[in-house]
Amino acid sequence: MVPEIHIGNLIKQKLRQQERSNAWLARKLFMDSSNVSKMLKRQYIDTELLLRISIILEEDFFVYYSYLYSQSVNTDINQEK
Repeated sequence: MVPEIHIGNLIKQKLRQQERSNAWLARKLFMDSSNVSKMLKRQYIDTELLLRISIILEEDFFVYYSYLYSQSVNTDINQEK
């Protein structure tokens, strides 16, 4: 079983680290700040939107999924042995 990622929480953490607000991110995404707040509560985000957020925050959020995928594949291979 692969652990779940809550991408909204990871984005919120990065915003805090950079001392940025939801309103700041909303302006960069050309979105309403209430929509950004709702988005950050979600566990999943559309890949195109995640790419835009990654570029804006200069953080590769896809790497979290890549890491979990590689861990899952390694676990499956080890279980087959």
